[in-house]
Amino acid sequence: MRVLKLGEFGENIAMHGLALNKNQLPQDMPPVADRLACMDGGHNKFLESIVVWLDITAPRYWWSQFDTYRVGVTKQSESTMHTIMKRGLTEDDFEDKLFGHTYLIHTLNDAIKAGLFDTVKALLPESFLQRRIVCTNYKALRNIYHQRKNHRLSQWQMFTHALEDQLNRPNWVTDEHSNRRRDNQAT
Repeated sequence: MRVLKLGEFGENIAMHGLALNKNQLPQDMPPVADRLACMDGGHNKFLESIVVWLDITAPRYWWSQFDTYRVGVTKQSESTMHTIMKRGLTEDDFEDKLFGHTYLIHTLNDAIKAGLFDTVKALLPESFLQRRIVCTNYKALRNIYHQRKNHRLSQWQMFTHALEDQLNRPNWVTDEHSNRRRDNQAT
Protein backbone atom coordinates (compact mmCIF):
# COMPACT_ATOMS: atom_id res chain seq x y z
CA MET A 1 0.00 0.00 0.00
CA ARG A 2 1.14 3.53 -0.76
CA VAL A 3 -0.40 6.85 0.35
CA LEU A 4 0.97 10.12 -1.01
CA LYS A 5 -0.48 13.56 -0.33
CA LEU A 6 -0.64 15.38 -3.66
CA GLY A 7 -1.90 18.67 -2.33
CA GLU A 8 -3.64 20.51 0.45
CA PHE A 9 -5.47 23.82 0.21
CA GLY A 10 -7.81 25.99 2.21
CA GLU A 11 -6.31 26.57 5.64
CA ASN A 12 -6.19 30.36 5.15
CA ILE A 13 -9.75 30.38 3.83
CA ALA A 14 -10.90 28.25 6.77
CA MET A 15 -9.26 30.74 9.15
CA HIS A 16 -11.14 33.59 7.44
CA GLY A 17 -14.42 31.75 8.00
CA LEU A 18 -13.56 31.00 11.60
CA ALA A 19 -12.64 34.67 12.12
CA LEU A 20 -16.09 35.71 10.88
CA ASN A 21 -17.67 33.53 13.52
CA LYS A 22 -15.45 34.95 16.28
CA ASN A 23 -15.35 38.56 14.97
CA GLN A 24 -11.55 38.47 15.04
CA LEU A 25 -8.68 38.60 12.56
CA PRO A 26 -7.86 35.47 10.52
CA GLN A 27 -4.22 35.51 11.63
CA ASP A 28 -5.42 35.13 15.25
CA MET A 29 -7.38 31.96 14.50
CA PRO A 30 -4.84 29.07 14.54
CA PRO A 31 -4.90 28.75 18.37
CA VAL A 32 -8.71 28.88 18.26
CA ALA A 33 -8.66 26.24 15.51
CA ASP A 34 -6.34 24.07 17.63
CA ARG A 35 -8.92 24.19 20.42
CA LEU A 36 -12.00 23.66 18.23
CA ALA A 37 -10.63 20.95 15.90
CA CYS A 38 -11.32 18.18 18.42
CA MET A 39 -14.81 19.47 19.21
CA ASP A 40 -17.18 17.63 16.90
CA GLY A 41 -20.87 18.43 16.64
CA GLY A 42 -20.43 21.48 14.41
CA HIS A 43 -17.77 23.31 16.42
CA ASN A 44 -15.07 22.20 13.98
CA LYS A 45 -16.93 22.76 10.71
CA PHE A 46 -14.01 24.91 9.51
CA LEU A 47 -12.24 21.58 8.82
CA GLU A 48 -14.58 21.04 5.85
CA SER A 49 -12.89 23.97 4.08
CA ILE A 50 -9.44 22.37 4.05
CA VAL A 51 -9.22 20.15 0.97
CA VAL A 52 -6.71 17.31 0.62
CA TRP A 53 -5.83 15.26 -2.46
CA LEU A 54 -4.30 11.82 -1.88
CA ASP A 55 -2.78 9.35 -4.35
CA ILE A 56 -3.51 5.92 -2.86
CA THR A 57 -2.51 2.50 -4.16
CA ALA A 58 -4.23 -0.17 -2.09
CA PRO A 59 -5.67 -3.67 -2.41
CA ARG A 60 -9.29 -4.04 -3.45
CA TYR A 61 -10.22 -5.45 -0.02
CA TRP A 62 -9.09 -2.16 1.57
CA TRP A 63 -10.94 -0.09 -1.04
CA SER A 64 -14.15 -1.96 -0.30
CA GLN A 65 -13.90 -0.70 3.30
CA PHE A 66 -12.80 2.80 2.28
CA ASP A 67 -15.82 3.05 -0.03
CA THR A 68 -18.06 3.25 3.05
CA TYR A 69 -16.84 6.85 3.34
CA ARG A 70 -18.88 8.78 0.80
CA VAL A 71 -19.60 12.15 2.40
CA GLY A 72 -16.86 14.67 1.66
CA VAL A 73 -14.89 12.16 -0.44
CA THR A 74 -14.57 11.83 -4.22
CA LYS A 75 -12.43 9.30 -6.06
CA GLN A 76 -11.03 8.79 -9.53
CA SER A 77 -9.64 5.32 -10.10
CA GLU A 78 -7.31 3.36 -12.27
CA SER A 79 -10.35 1.44 -13.42
CA THR A 80 -9.98 -2.27 -14.05
CA MET A 81 -12.73 -1.84 -16.65
CA HIS A 82 -10.37 0.21 -18.82
CA THR A 83 -6.90 -0.93 -17.76
CA ILE A 84 -6.88 -4.60 -16.76
CA MET A 85 -6.63 -5.90 -20.33
CA LYS A 86 -3.81 -3.56 -21.45
CA ARG A 87 -0.86 -5.52 -20.03
CA GLY A 88 0.14 -8.71 -18.33
CA LEU A 89 0.08 -8.91 -14.54
CA THR A 90 3.05 -9.52 -12.24
CA GLU A 91 3.51 -10.21 -8.53
CA ASP A 92 3.98 -6.44 -8.02
CA ASP A 93 0.31 -5.95 -8.92
CA PHE A 94 -0.77 -7.63 -5.67
CA GLU A 95 -0.51 -6.65 -2.00
CA ASP A 96 0.59 -10.02 -0.69
CA LYS A 97 2.00 -13.22 -2.04
CA LEU A 98 -0.94 -15.44 -2.80
CA PHE A 99 -1.19 -19.15 -2.26
CA GLY A 100 -0.73 -20.50 -5.76
CA HIS A 101 -0.04 -16.98 -7.01
CA THR A 102 2.22 -18.09 -9.85
CA TYR A 103 -0.53 -20.29 -11.24
CA LEU A 104 -3.18 -17.60 -10.75
CA ILE A 105 -1.09 -14.88 -12.40
CA HIS A 106 -0.37 -17.24 -15.29
CA THR A 107 -4.11 -18.00 -15.62
CA LEU A 108 -5.01 -14.31 -15.50
CA ASN A 109 -2.38 -13.46 -18.13
CA ASP A 110 -3.67 -16.24 -20.41
CA ALA A 111 -7.18 -14.81 -20.05
CA ILE A 112 -5.86 -11.30 -20.81
CA LYS A 113 -4.10 -12.56 -23.95
CA ALA A 114 -7.30 -14.32 -25.02
CA GLY A 115 -9.35 -11.14 -24.43
CA LEU A 116 -11.57 -12.82 -21.82
CA PHE A 117 -12.47 -9.71 -19.83
CA ASP A 118 -15.26 -11.33 -17.78
CA THR A 119 -12.94 -14.17 -16.78
CA VAL A 120 -10.18 -11.77 -15.72
CA LYS A 121 -12.63 -9.73 -13.63
CA ALA A 122 -14.10 -12.88 -12.06
CA LEU A 123 -10.70 -14.30 -11.11
CA LEU A 124 -9.03 -11.06 -9.99
CA PRO A 125 -8.19 -11.49 -6.29
CA GLU A 126 -9.00 -8.93 -3.62
CA SER A 127 -5.27 -8.36 -3.10
CA PHE A 128 -5.02 -6.72 -6.54
CA LEU A 129 -3.63 -3.21 -6.07
CA GLN A 130 -5.73 -0.38 -7.42
CA ARG A 131 -4.66 3.23 -7.58
CA ARG A 132 -7.09 6.08 -6.91
CA ILE A 133 -6.84 9.81 -6.51
CA VAL A 134 -8.98 10.82 -3.54
CA CYS A 135 -10.20 14.36 -2.92
CA THR A 136 -11.47 14.92 0.59
CA ASN A 137 -11.26 17.34 3.49
CA TYR A 138 -9.97 17.45 7.05
CA LYS A 139 -13.41 16.82 8.53
CA ALA A 140 -13.89 13.60 6.52
CA LEU A 141 -10.30 12.50 7.27
CA ARG A 142 -10.91 13.14 10.96
CA ASN A 143 -13.92 10.82 10.85
CA ILE A 144 -11.98 8.12 8.98
CA TYR A 145 -8.95 8.47 11.27
CA HIS A 146 -10.90 8.04 14.51
CA GLN A 147 -12.97 5.14 13.19
CA ARG A 148 -10.03 3.21 11.70
CA LYS A 149 -6.84 4.11 13.64
CA ASN A 150 -7.03 0.89 15.70
CA HIS A 151 -8.52 -1.33 13.00
CA ARG A 152 -7.03 -4.82 12.76
CA LEU A 153 -6.44 -4.53 9.01
CA SER A 154 -2.81 -3.34 8.75
CA GLN A 155 -3.53 -1.08 5.79
CA TRP A 156 -5.61 1.18 8.05
CA GLN A 157 -2.61 1.73 10.31
CA MET A 158 -0.56 2.53 7.23
CA PHE A 159 -3.21 5.01 6.09
CA THR A 160 -3.55 6.75 9.47
CA HIS A 161 0.24 6.98 9.87
CA ALA A 162 0.45 8.56 6.41
CA LEU A 163 -2.05 11.20 7.53
CA GLU A 164 -0.02 11.87 10.68
CA ASP A 165 3.17 12.20 8.62
CA GLN A 166 1.92 14.16 5.62
CA LEU A 167 -0.89 16.55 6.61
CA ASN A 168 0.07 20.16 7.30
CA ARG A 169 -2.01 20.16 10.51
CA PRO A 170 -2.29 16.48 11.53
CA ASN A 171 -3.33 17.44 15.06
CA TRP A 172 -6.61 18.81 13.65
CA VAL A 173 -7.38 15.28 12.45
CA THR A 174 -5.77 13.16 15.16
CA ASP A 175 -6.34 15.28 18.32
CA GLU A 176 -2.73 14.55 19.28
CA HIS A 177 -1.94 18.18 20.12
CA SER A 178 -5.36 18.72 21.71
CA ASN A 179 -4.99 15.65 23.93
CA ARG A 180 -1.50 16.72 24.96
CA ARG A 181 -2.82 20.16 25.88
CA ARG A 182 -5.60 18.60 27.99
CA ASP A 183 -3.04 16.33 29.72
CA ASN A 184 -0.84 19.34 30.51
CA GLN A 185 -3.79 21.31 31.88
CA ALA A 186 -4.85 18.39 34.09
CA THR A 187 -1.45 18.27 35.85
